[in-house]
Amino acid sequence: MSQKILITGASSGFGRGSAIELARQGHQVVAAAETWPQVRGLRADAAAGVEMEVIKLNLLDGIDIAHAGSFDPDVLVLNAGVMEGGSIADIPMQRVRESFDINVFGHLQLVQAILPRMVARRSGKVVWTSSMGGILVVPFLGIYCATKHAIEAIAGSMKAELAPFGIKVATVNPGVFGTGFNDTGAESFVQWYDADKAVVPMPDFSGSLLDQADPQEMIDAMVEIIPADEHLYRTMRPLATIDAARQWQATEWSQNA
Repeated sequence: MSQKILITGASSGFGRGSAIELARQGHQVVAAAETWPQVRGLRADAAAGVEMEVIKLNLLDGIDIAHAGSFDPDVLVLNAGVMEGGSIADIPMQRVRESFDINVFGHLQLVQAILPRMVARRSGKVVWTSSMGGILVVPFLGIYCATKHAIEAIAGSMKAELAPFGIKVATVNPGVFGTGFNDTGAESFVQWYDADKAVVPMPDFSGSLLDQADPQEMIDAMVEIIPADEHLYRTMRPLATIDAARQWQATEWSQNA
């Protein structure tokens, strides 16, 4: 059955791949992109083979959020995000606030605009794009992981709070995929980093960006679970990442400070 699906962060990566494929399958997709050039580019891509509505949504812009919040989707997919590298001791507070404003607060504002209509009709689903970094912690990506840990807490609370109203809540937790997102995050600190003044020197991230997984694995999983009636609360890919996340959680209970 066709569903109306609103996806944020649909200009690239998982969001773009999922939006186009879901539209190809006949769903009514509203794809949100951050800038007007991204909107026009996504519209051009969609025009090549699928019918899809594309809107502008900058999660730092209250007017954009209000516009996106006027839609009434069956499924809301909160996929947009930013990654800022840097040690906790050095990362500028402006970057910390922006990370939370985009990854957490902007999406939360959108959720609060859309949820009342889901509650009123007693149906709907909210899917948060979290991360393997929502379960474990990657040094020098602590702020990014903190935003994803916040998403895990919000999604878990929403799941319990909204279940009586027939609304489902789920997370998707990507590992290291070659969408370009991780590469951008690894490079972002150069805008502000000064090696001569750093409290904690930044390491060389280049090795960690080798052999990133094919994004299609995560896109396929998202396309499967977003419209599905029944699926797991958490969907993590690559599958090998699941064991790594579980081992991390077990270690936290046994390691010394």
